Amino acid sequence: MSTTTAPTVAPTPTPDRVGGILQQTLIDLLDLALQAKQAHWNVTGPRFLPLHQQLDTLADAAREHADNIAERAAAIGTPPDARATTIAATSRLPQLDTGVLPDGTVIDKIGDLLTTTAAGIRHAIEATTDDPITQDLLITTGHTIEHQAWLLRSQR
Repeated sequence: MSTTTAPTVAPTPTPDRVGGILQQTLIDLLDLALQAKQAHWNVTGPRFLPLHQQLDTLADAAREHADNIAERAAAIGTPPDARATTIAATSRLPQLDTGVLPDGTVIDKIGDLLTTTAAGIRHAIEATTDDPITQDLLITTGHTIEHQAWLLRSQR
């Protein structure tokens, strides 16, 4: 299986490196979306309703940005790999516990996932100065993730 294809946009100076950065960002965003849904289904406590709703918003936002990241990777010639086995093997995010999750735990644990995701995106932004289109996409994604972290932690 080929790991690259012909780019469909103006070539980036370092497509393999940028493609790898986009791939890791894709994995982390998809894992974040999955774990947000896990917490959405299992959160309990007095802050259930606002957290339940916010976790849905977070999952939707993470999936939307993941789609944009995957499409950028494909456009520069790196086929995205978002299979469940790839996500499980390569995500940088810690995993939530299974079962019922108290609302305070959800705020802390999802907050940690958002912090880890944002840190990875900030690193990706710094590493893509030679590709301003990709960097702009990452900046937009990072803004959303950091905004979601602020909204979540404001419920503490």
